[in-house]
Formats: sequence, C-alpha cells, structure tokens
Amino acid sequence: MGPTLQPTIFDGHNDVLLKLFRAGRSSAADSFLNGGDGAVDLPAAQTGGFGGGFFAVFVPSPMDLDAKFEEMTKDTYDLPLPDPINWEDAFPIVMAQAAILFELEEKGALTVCRTTADIRASLEVGKLAAVFHIEGAEAIDPDLNTLDVLYQAGLRSIGPVWSRETTFGHGVPFRYPSSPDTGPGLTDHGLRLVKRCNDLGVMIDLSHLNEAGFWDVARHSTKPLVATHSNVHAICPHSRNLTDKQLAAIAESDGMVGLNFAVAFLRADGKMLAEVPLEQMIRHLDHLIETVGEDRVGFGSDYDGAIVPELLTSSAGLPHLRAIMRQHGYDDALMTKLCHENWLRVLEKTWGQ
Repeated sequence: MGPTLQPTIFDGHNDVLLKLFRAGRSSAADSFLNGGDGAVDLPAAQTGGFGGGFFAVFVPSPMDLDAKFEEMTKDTYDLPLPDPINWEDAFPIVMAQAAILFELEEKGALTVCRTTADIRASLEVGKLAAVFHIEGAEAIDPDLNTLDVLYQAGLRSIGPVWSRETTFGHGVPFRYPSSPDTGPGLTDHGLRLVKRCNDLGVMIDLSHLNEAGFWDVARHSTKPLVATHSNVHAICPHSRNLTDKQLAAIAESDGMVGLNFAVAFLRADGKMLAEVPLEQMIRHLDHLIETVGEDRVGFGSDYDGAIVPELLTSSAGLPHLRAIMRQHGYDDALMTKLCHENWLRVLEKTWGQ
C-alpha cells in the first residue's frame, strides 16, 4: 500500500446499505464486492485506503431527492420535516438492511465489529471494519425490547433521530441559515433510550438531533458526546452544524466529531453544490481541532447519502484528502489520529472494550 493510502481512514458515517437495499437484495453483495456506481464498495475502498466505519441502517422518507437538493442550491431554504414513520413500517426495512450487512460479512467483504479489538484486528489485515449503526430510532419500540435484541445482533451505535420526529425526540430540519435550536428536545422515551444505551454500551449519535436534544443527551448521558457526521456552525451557519458552545461540551465530555463531507454543511453559503475546494474541509478541521482538541476529531463522510466535493465522490478519491492534509502541515501523528485512531479511542471509552 503506497503512502497516499496511509493512514487508513475509519469513517463515522456511510449510507451504502440504503443504496444496496434500494438496488435489491439479490444484487447487493455482488455490487459491493465487484464495484458499483456508489461511493463505498470493496474495490473503491481498497483503492482509497478506506478501512471501514459506521455502516448506517436508515429508513428513508418518501421524498423527491432531486427536488430537495435543488432547493438546497438556493441562497436560503427551509425544508419541512418529513412525517414520522411508524414502528411497524420501519422495522422490516431495518431488518432487511441489517441482513445485507451480515450477508456482506458472510461473503467475506467485511467484518461486523463489536469491540475496538475487532476493529483493530480488521484494520491490521486490511479487511473492512463495519460498525452496525442505526440512523433514526423508528425501529426501536418504546419499551426498548428491539434495542436489546439488536444489541445482541451487533448494534453498537444509534442516532435517536434523523431529521424528522420520532418517539424519542426531534431532528433538525435542513434549514439555511439557521441555528440548530429548532424545536423541543428528547421525550421521556428518549431519556430512557439514552440510559439504556449507556448501560448496554451503545454509542449515541448526536448528528441530526436539534440543540435541545443535544443538551438533553449532554445532561443525562454518562458517556462521551459524539456527533458522527457534523460540521462547524461558525463556518457554515446551517441547522445541521454544531455551535462552538456544543463543540465545547463535546470536548468537556472527551467526545468526538466526524467531519461531514456533504457540501451544504461545508460551504459558507450552505449550498448543495459540489464545487468545493478541499481547503474548505481543512478550514472545518482546523476549527474543530482548535475547539475540541486533536484527539477528538475524525471523519464522517456521509458517503452514498450526500453530495460531496468533486474530488471525493468515491472513497477511491481519499488520497486527495490525505494529500491536502499533509500539504497543510498535519504531521504523521496527527494524520493517524484524524484518520482512525480518534474513533478507536472514543469507541473504547463508550463501549468499554
């Protein structure tokens, strides 16, 4: 493996399971193993030094994505929150996407990792390390029985909400310009979810939570605060981004932020346009490092779920990102932290193993 493929990047968020689910279960494994048209598959990962990360299971809302992205190219926008999704509708979709993840493991494409030792072992042998993550807890029942069962199946990370309401709390709308303070916080069920996740060792993902929900987790969680794919509000004043006050709380908890590659959260104008120089990502990284510390920053690409900078449309393009980081002056030790070591650190603290 050449120098541009090192350090290996372990990533905080991708939506490849949703992409494979939409394409159909029968072709999912073949597409992933042999290469498809997405950002994350086995050949692209090997080309770019993508070592794995959080593989999100996500229940999509009915929407016109092209229309949504078109709206987000305007100077200002405020997309309404999609309607809530019932447990009965969400659960089979979550099961189907999780089954794709385990089929990929069965066929040798990746390892579903339940401990940091699992992740390290996979990275050392060059096998994709996958963390089973749920984005939006619609498939979790209020009594949390589903959570306990999914934990036994390998679930190790969950976002209580996507950008819509759930039994547990409220997500931020896609709104620019806007603060993340857009509505009420966690429900009583949400507070119970936080406690049970703490007890089990399931990481709670703050990305997509509104500010009130963020502070509810900060008050009630005993674990580090983690936003797997969120950016800097001071640079891009989007509702999805984190204020410096939120970043300070993440730092105080010894938590973590994964830099989102989605262009609307990178660009100062909040537009979903792919023309973004990689130096803009460095601006966000520098601010995060300054605010939360160099031990608490990594990547959360949102691959296969967002429009990303032109040079990074596939995980095969990650050498471009490493090159600009080195050109900016990040040394080997910092590169290793940002690319994977910080994720391993915070997961070990959260999972306890």
